[in-house]
Order: sequence, then C-alpha cells, then structure tokens
Amino acid sequence: MVPEPSTTADKFIVDRTKPHRNSNVGRAVQRTRDRLSAQAGTCDFNRDTLQMHARAVLHNAAALPVLVLLLCLAGFNLGMGEHVAAWAFTAVLGYTPLYLFARRLSRQPRDEIDAARTQQLFFLAHFLSGLGWAYLVALRCEACGAGQIQVFQGAVLLIVIAATAMMAASLGGAVVAAFALPVFFFAYEAAGQSTPAGTTMAVLLSLSLPFFAYVAHHRNRAALTLLSLRSEKDALIGELETAKAMSDEARRRAEEANLAKSRFLASMSHELRTPLNAILGFSEVMANQVLGPLENTTYKDYANDIHVSGRHLLDLINEILDLSRIEAGRYPLNEEPLLLAPVVEDCCKLVELKTQAKNIRLVLQIEQTLQQLLADERAVRQIVLNLLSNAVKFTPSGGEIRIRVGWTAGGGQYIAIKDNGPGIPEDELPVVLAAFGQGSIAIKSAEEGTGLGLPIVQGLTQLHDGVFELRSKLRAGTEAIVAFPRSRVAEAPRTTRKRKVSSAGSR
Repeated sequence: MVPEPSTTADKFIVDRTKPHRNSNVGRAVQRTRDRLSAQAGTCDFNRDTLQMHARAVLHNAAALPVLVLLLCLAGFNLGMGEHVAAWAFTAVLGYTPLYLFARRLSRQPRDEIDAARTQQLFFLAHFLSGLGWAYLVALRCEACGAGQIQVFQGAVLLIVIAATAMMAASLGGAVVAAFALPVFFFAYEAAGQSTPAGTTMAVLLSLSLPFFAYVAHHRNRAALTLLSLRSEKDALIGELETAKAMSDEARRRAEEANLAKSRFLASMSHELRTPLNAILGFSEVMANQVLGPLENTTYKDYANDIHVSGRHLLDLINEILDLSRIEAGRYPLNEEPLLLAPVVEDCCKLVELKTQAKNIRLVLQIEQTLQQLLADERAVRQIVLNLLSNAVKFTPSGGEIRIRVGWTAGGGQYIAIKDNGPGIPEDELPVVLAAFGQGSIAIKSAEEGTGLGLPIVQGLTQLHDGVFELRSKLRAGTEAIVAFPRSRVAEAPRTTRKRKVSSAGSR
C-alpha cells in the first residue's frame, strides 16, 4: 500500500482584507440557504404553484371557444335554439375573469404575489366559470325528451369536469369550486323529473366529482414534487456556486502565499547562505588552528561545535530549498544514462563510518544484469543517502540493513532498503511522509532530523515518474522501496542473478 501524503487545507478561505470578495461569498451562501429552506407548503412553493396554474389556464384558453362552438352545434341539432346561444355567451363570459386574472398573475413578479389572497381569487374565478355550466343544466328542450337532454347535459358536464381536473391540477380544490354547484343543480333537477336516464347521470356525476377531485389532488402532489426537485436542483447549483466562490478565493490566497514563499526563499537563501559560509570557513580555520595555535583548548572545541552546527543549519536550508523547488515543479533534472549499482555502492561507502560506530551489518544484493537507467545521478544519490541515513539512524546497535537493487516485475528497476529497527505504526505513515513530519518513535528517542528526508525522496521519485512505497510494521522494521518505470530503462531485462556481499560496516 502506498500511503498518500498528507495535505494541509487552508481553513480560512475568506480573506477579511477583501470586503468585495467577502460580500460575493456571503451573497452566494445566503442564496443557497434560502433555496435550501424552501419546502413544500411555504410561500415560495405556493407562489410557484399559483403561477403554474395561471400558465395552465392560459395554455388551455383556446380550447374553451372550440368546446362551446361544438356544444352550440349539438344544441341546435337538439332543437334548443336561441337558448343554447345565450348559454354560449354566458359560458364565455364566466371564463373571462379567470382568463384575465391568470394573465395578470403570469406577468406579476413572483416576489410580489400574495399567495393566500391570490388563491382565494382563483377559487372565486373558478366558481364564476362554473355558473355557465350551471346555466347549461337549466336549459330545457321541448322538442326532445327529458331523458335525452339530461344525458346530453350530464355527458357534457362529465367531459368538462375531467378536462378541468387535468388542467387545474396545480390548484387543489379548483374542480370542486367550479363544478360543485352545477352537479348539485343537475342532481336536484334529475330528482325532480325522476327519469331513469337523469337519475343515472346524476349518480354518475355525483361519484365522478370526488373521483376527479382525488385525481386532481394527486396531480397536485406530483406538481409539488416537481417543484421540490427543481428547488433541490437550484440548491445544488447554489452550493456549487458557493463552493466555486470559496475555491476561487482559496486558490487566490494560495497563489499569493506561494508567491510570497517563493520570494522569501529566493531572498533568504542568499541572506542565510552567505553568513553561514563565512561561519563555516572561519570556524574551520579556528578549529584547525591554521593561523596559529589557540592558547585555550576550549576555544577549539567551541569552534568545532560552531562548525558542526553551521553545517547542520546549511543542510537544513538546502533541504528546505530542495523540497520547495520540487513542490513548485522547478527542480531541474540533469538526466543521463547511469547504472544504479555503482551509485548505491558509493552511498554505502559514505555511511560506512556510521554503520561501524553502531556495529550495523550491511547486506547488499545487486542483480548483475541491470541496464542503464535514464535519471539524474545527483537526485538518485540523494534518494539513496536519505533512505540509508534513516535506516542507520533507527537501526539498533548490532542490527542489520539490507539493500536490494534489481528488476521490477514490469521491467523497471528498483532500490529497496530494509532495516530491523523499531518500525513505524501504520497510522503514522502519512505523518512521516509529510513535510517536517516525525513519528512518535523518532520524537521519543530524540533522534536528530528535520522530517524532510522522506518527502524529498517521494518528490524526487515522482519527478522520475517512479513510485515510492514505505512498508513498516511496529517492532518489525521498515522497508523503503523506490521503483523506476520501464520507460527509463535503456534495454529490456535479461536472465538475472544476484551477488550477495555481507560484512560488518561494508558492502
């Protein structure tokens, strides 16, 4: 498992020194909260349903004259004469307030709509439209029988109730408000005449009105669900707008901070290195007594301490600069063909004194058929030295460090360094891979280090398109593996064999 490096998020995403940016973010957040707070039954939803109903009335307004004209023709065929013409005028006149009110509402700004009053006016307009159908029920036809005219009237009412239920679904109760009076009047007339056809149509209409009201209610619920989904979509859009505003602000601040860091490092690297080089040079001259012996030997010890401390500080500055260049993508790679084996052997020689001081046994395993690798030799040396230094630092006296160099399964090449030290807890692996991160064991043992070695190794490996993997188990040691891809190998691998040389403090 390759642990991901930890990243530090900037929690202070709002720059308090930029009021105009803060106001934009604040408005976006407020819009999102308003959209999220809009639920079915609130004023916003009621206004939306009322406007939907107004649009439905306007879209179906052309169907009324056509229906009235067809009914007039049917009435003339039945012998109803001028009475049906008077009804046609009354029916159109009854729908006029509903049409005009719907037209005015569709043009009215949403925020200016009084939901409760508008709903009451709509119910009143539907009631007035129902008066025209009540007038149709009151028509009489002397030329045709009572049962025939009642069937005609009942069929017309049934069709109009069904059509209204579909059209006025966004306004609950509109069907009942429009047709309660015509159905009641029809039932009253049918009861007075007591014809089988009239009684049947009265029962049918009495049952159909609540049924279509029920259907309209469910269509109203569907309309509310549609509005709710649309509101959720708007809320998501608002959240995205808010997140984008915040991310833009965070990115701007990150760019400013990165620019400030680059300027600081560019200026301070020179300001720090120049006096440090002087300190190192003069302290070395004093420690080696180049200009003459020091009368007090304590001064010589002080000069050595100054030189060691200055060297440590210079190394720290170099590591910080290297890590900064890697993170900024400005670390130059001087790529050339090289062999990993000589580089690893040279690095082992450099840590030989430390391994001898702790009586650590180095075991080096190198596959002899390794081909040349296109890489930056300085970067590869830094990778190996950082890993070896960590291994030597945490390996106990009398321990063992195994270094393996060979082919990967995919045709690339790898370097693996394994120690038998105390190991790293699994939950601390992301910590040690972060800049300046140190595990609890390193802190408890007060080991010297800045916590930049492994992040630099990881960054240099990624610059070579490779993979850095850290495997560790508590009290079982740690293994660091750097794998370079097949694309950097000059030739394909051939049959391999291993060379093993083991000695205390040597290759």
